[in-house]
Parts: sequence; C-alpha cells; structure tokens
Amino acid sequence: MTVQERTRADESQAAAGAAAQDAASGPSADAPKSVPVSEAGPPVMETGGVLTVDLAALVANWRDLARRVMPADCAAVVKADAYGCGLVEVAGALARAGCKTFFVAHLTEARTLRRAVPDAVIYVLNGIPPAGAAAFADARVRPVIGSMAELVEWDAFCRVNAWTGGAALHVDTGMNRLGLSLEDAAALAPRLEAPDHGISLVMSHLACADEPAHPLNERQIQAFREVRMLFRGTDASLANSSGVFLGPSTHCEMVRPGIALYGGNPIPGSENPMRPVVRLEARVVQVRKIRRGETVGYGAAWTAPRESRIAIAAVGYGDGFLRASAALGQTQPQAVVVGKRCPIVGRISMDLLAIDVTALPEVSPRRGDWVTLLGEEFPVDAAAPFGGQISYEVLTSLGRRYHRSWRS
Repeated sequence: MTVQERTRADESQAAAGAAAQDAASGPSADAPKSVPVSEAGPPVMETGGVLTVDLAALVANWRDLARRVMPADCAAVVKADAYGCGLVEVAGALARAGCKTFFVAHLTEARTLRRAVPDAVIYVLNGIPPAGAAAFADARVRPVIGSMAELVEWDAFCRVNAWTGGAALHVDTGMNRLGLSLEDAAALAPRLEAPDHGISLVMSHLACADEPAHPLNERQIQAFREVRMLFRGTDASLANSSGVFLGPSTHCEMVRPGIALYGGNPIPGSENPMRPVVRLEARVVQVRKIRRGETVGYGAAWTAPRESRIAIAAVGYGDGFLRASAALGQTQPQAVVVGKRCPIVGRISMDLLAIDVTALPEVSPRRGDWVTLLGEEFPVDAAAPFGGQISYEVLTSLGRRYHRSWRS
C-alpha cells in the first residue's frame, strides 16, 4: 500500500469516526498485509518523505537464503543500522523468524542489538579496540579478531577474568583488509588441542563474490579450505550475500548475508532473486509549467527542450538522495509518478528535486501526491548507478528526516 493509498484510507476512517491517528501514517483497517509494526521520525504531514520497510519481505529473503544453504546456518549482517533499514526492527523480525546469529561492525551497534535480541549470538566485525576487551564481555558479544595484537589482548582478558564467551578468528585469504595472515593462522591451529581454546568461529571474506568468474574467488575458496583443515572441528564462515550463490564450496557451517536481505541483487547481471524491502516516497509540493528554453534548478543545468511540466518533490540530498543521482542530460527514469517512470531533471538540491512529468496527463500529479523514488517499481539496484553508487550506498545514505514505517 502506497503512502497515498494509506492517506485516503486514513481519511475515510476518520470520516467514519474511527480512532484518530496522525494524518496519513496508518493503514486502512481492511489491509492486514500492511500493518505497521513500528513507526518513527516526524509525522507524515510534517516531513517530505516516507520510508517504508517491508519486514515480511525481509524475512522471506532470509528464509530463501537459509533454504539455499541448508544444512549450513544462515546468520544476518545488520551493521550500519541494518543497512539503513532499522537495526532494532530488522533484528527483531529476523530473530522471530529463527535467525540466531548476527554480525555488526562496532561495539555500539552490538549494545543496541543486544537489547533487541537478548539471546542471540552477536559478532563484532571490526574487532577489539585497544583496552576494549572488557566492554565486549560486558555486552555479552563476541569480537571478530583480525590481528595477533587483538588476540594477545583478548587472551589475557579471558585468562584473568575466566571469560568463556567466545570469539571469531578472521583469516585473510586475499581481501587484504582485515584478518590474520595464513601463516599466523597455521601457527595458532595447535591451540585447538586445549579444551578452553575460546575460538567459536573461523571466518574469511570474499572480495569478488559478485563476479562469479573472477579468479580470486577460487583462490580464496582454496585458501579457506586449508584454513578449515587447520581448524577442523570449529565452525567456519566464508560466504556473504553473493558468496551464497557461488555454491556449496562457500557455505561451510555458516553464511553471512547482508545486502540480499534488504532486497539488493546478490547476482548482478542476472534477475534479482530477492524481494524488494525498502520503499521511499516523496511528497509533491508544487507542479509548475515552464516554457521551452527555460532552466530548472541550481546552475541552470537542465534546459527544457519543449514546454514542460515539472513536479517538485520534497526530498533532496539532505535526505540521502544524493546530488549526483541526477545525471545531467540522462534520459532514463528515476522516479515513478502515478505508475509511470519519469526522469529527474536538473540538480538535486538539499530539500527538493524536480521531475519532468510532461508526458503524463495534465491532471497528474497534483500537489500533495506522492512519487516513488525506491520501491518495487524502481528497486534499489536500478537507482544506484545514476549517482555512481552501489545499492549498499543508497540504503545506508538514507537520511533521518523521513517518517519511517516498518510493516508486515
């Protein structure tokens, strides 16, 4: 259900004497598939955009991935506020669906996550900052250790405090970002002979999984196979979202999907197997006619090639819809207006963007109508290239001025 449909449903309910809610913020009573689980941010009337997260689609994506990798476990990467989709709401929905293990980047994310999923296993990907071991134990979360210095500090803390909460070892197999060297991993393998070795997971990260033919994939898979042999008996994890689709050789005991959960395509160049999760709609604040040869926006960067109608919508780069997203002169549509794709023209400003709606009937759109910037009709992977972005950037850039709605 779109914002506009919800608005009309709410107005009808109000006219019938139903319980009043904030204007345009709730679904109609006869729409159980669009029930708000949670809402946040300013009221719809007081802002220019509405961001809706479909938790049912999110859970469906997780279940689909989990089925693909059985009998391996399917964890969930929920860093960066669950890729901009809301850490608490996303993790809660996934936990209720059966997800038991989560990955975040920082300890502060882990603390928030722990309150939402008190019984889950939580790993912190960026490891332990100096003198930070005690904070991990306090939050009951597990560090992903990627250097010998971290491991020495963690071992010392665990020994002194009799802490047995576990940790992951990250071994670098070719990403050259974080992780122990293969030589360090081999030197550490004998510690598994001790009953209290404290290693709950050994993992690595694929650099080119979204390019199945890239030769680095096979080199990393082979290197990690050797690591698994060294740490035989310890759970292992290699595959990210795209890695899931490289086949069983990457699945190990656990996979760690991220972007695929949120509707991003894990197999670029092929049909997206995931359901769209995020819908972003912007309010039309004005529709204006301009003559041929007149310009629109800062820098007079777009010139009307004919008499045109321009819809001004109340979302801009201050909302995470980046200025670069309107490639000047490009003709591919970027917004969906009354079911039709229309180009965004001119430079996106902080609070507004302009859409060429000349091809639409004269009565559409009207002031107060809503246009779709992201959604089933225009998924995140289609929007990303216009700003030179990838889907990850689009989602994690979404701002805090939207009214946010999590629905199931």
